[in-house]
Amino acid sequence: MRKIYLESIPRLEAKKIFLEQVRFSERTEKVSVADALGRVTAKAIFAGTSLPTFLASAMDGIAVKAGDTFGCSDQNPLLLKAGKDYVVVDTGDPLPEAFDAVIKVEDVQQVDEDSLEIISSVAPGQHVRPVGEDVVAGEIIVPAYHLLTPPDLGAILAGGHSQVEVLARPRVAIIPTGDELMPAGSQPEKGKIIEFNGTVIAAYLRQWGAEPYLLKIIKDKFEVIKETVAEAVETADLVIVNAGSSAGRDDYTVHVFQSLGQVFVHGVATRPGKPTILGLIKGKPVFGLPGYPVSAYLALDWFVKPLIYQYLQQTEPQRPRLKALLGRRLVSDLGSEEFVRMTVGYIGGKYIANPLNRGAGVTMSLVRAHGLLTIPAESRGYEQGEEVEIELFKAQEELKNTLVAVGSHDLALDLLATAIRKKNPRLFLSSAHVGSMGGIMAIKKGEAHLAGVHLFHSETGTYNAPYVEKYLPGENVLLVNLVYRTQGWMVEKGNPLVIQTIRDLVKKKAGFINRQKGAGTRLLFDYLLQQEGLKPEDVYGYSREEYSHLNVAAGVAAGTAQVGLGIFSAARAYGLDFIPVAEERYDLLLTKEFYESVPGKTLREVISDPEFQKEVEALGGYRMSDAGKVFYSLKN
Repeated sequence: MRKIYLESIPRLEAKKIFLEQVRFSERTEKVSVADALGRVTAKAIFAGTSLPTFLASAMDGIAVKAGDTFGCSDQNPLLLKAGKDYVVVDTGDPLPEAFDAVIKVEDVQQVDEDSLEIISSVAPGQHVRPVGEDVVAGEIIVPAYHLLTPPDLGAILAGGHSQVEVLARPRVAIIPTGDELMPAGSQPEKGKIIEFNGTVIAAYLRQWGAEPYLLKIIKDKFEVIKETVAEAVETADLVIVNAGSSAGRDDYTVHVFQSLGQVFVHGVATRPGKPTILGLIKGKPVFGLPGYPVSAYLALDWFVKPLIYQYLQQTEPQRPRLKALLGRRLVSDLGSEEFVRMTVGYIGGKYIANPLNRGAGVTMSLVRAHGLLTIPAESRGYEQGEEVEIELFKAQEELKNTLVAVGSHDLALDLLATAIRKKNPRLFLSSAHVGSMGGIMAIKKGEAHLAGVHLFHSETGTYNAPYVEKYLPGENVLLVNLVYRTQGWMVEKGNPLVIQTIRDLVKKKAGFINRQKGAGTRLLFDYLLQQEGLKPEDVYGYSREEYSHLNVAAGVAAGTAQVGLGIFSAARAYGLDFIPVAEERYDLLLTKEFYESVPGKTLREVISDPEFQKEVEALGGYRMSDAGKVFYSLKN
């Protein structure tokens, strides 16, 4: 039953084709007004009563007969008698019969217990709320297909309604499929993964106004999937099958849809998100979403979201867009739209956007993303420094308050981000792991506020400063120490290969995971090789690269390699053994201008905070004896 894509058509064309096929049957329900926030009215709501239903005082003061006050002035004051000429009223009180105006309490002068004096006249109806001033019986309070807001609820209640008829939320069945899936809360076995896509999909649907229900995990069996989809179509307004939408041996979704109904689209010209299926079964829309998380969420946004808003008779909201300069060159293949998750920072009066991991399975790229860059199908990409348009996930104000850290990875940066938010809730720290040299270049190009660096200089035996002097000559920058940390061999529990030195690694042909070019850890590894007279080709796995210490540790823990060079805290996080090799100095590189700015002051205060230092050292393998100390500044 294996089938390659029916076609690979442009995203907007696929959307148009599909939406034209869908016809919803409108369902309504009655809910209490108190529970109606965010619901959509099924019909216009008319006021059954007026508000107020009587003439009411709009002020604290006295009710009077306006005609009695004519001719009154400061030269001709008027004395009024209680009960006969006036009645004391408070705001909202019914206006007593025979009286037709109100004088504010501050405009009267008490003469005695039964007498008041006024020095100006009032007109009929002055400071009086007429019947129906707020709501008039018979008028429309809100029209049909109106999204109810908090003020709407008050007006509806004031108009005499305790319930309101609204469009029923579209019911969406979510069917997770895959032999490799395990329920949340399980301990994953080798080759198994926790099913989390369903929960994320349900959360998006709920946010858009739908009523999702997540079914149990279904195995990759054609008949089982078919039976589940057929049952779901009977009760749901929309059905989503997650995974199994591609062209693998166990990808049955398209065959199930074809056996029960029609398939209009199988394959969209996008990256990620290509293996998306759009169809109808018994007149109800069905979706085959890719299993990779980013692909699934993007396809959901492109095709399911507009359908939900169409069902609810609402205009689909558009995310704000922002012009930014591209921090790094982005290359793309012709023929498919590419959607790149981006971080955005406001640096030196300019918005700078940098790409995150472009993999379709990297969920964290969406967690960390500030927005999305679309590379058109006819484009080969963008050059560094080119202006691009970002579709924002975050508020623009948040971007202006985001500190951008680009450079070497360290777990202390994650703690630093939390501590900065605690110190100043308006500030955010966003970090990109591109290695120490990448961090230096980002500072040089004005693309980051700070960079984590730990570059050992073999000729001088020092850290960082020689590289700053070489690549940033004459720049007014500083090196501020964050931490000393221990680098060492991360190996499987028990160290079965008895790795103690780099010669052991080579001699026993241990599978190695390296860091990317420009990373300080890689420079350290190359220095260790040089010291022992070894070459990169002597190391099995030298060319295999990861971008963080945690990724290296994860590879060793998974058994895809036997050893990696990294920090103790990463080894401990994955339950690995750790053989210390060297202590290194990890500094933050930043401009003097940023150092002296208000956010820079917050950064310095956090780094110097004993509580923060204690938290970092608790990770293990860290020493913060010089935290906050300036190790390099431009010599004038």
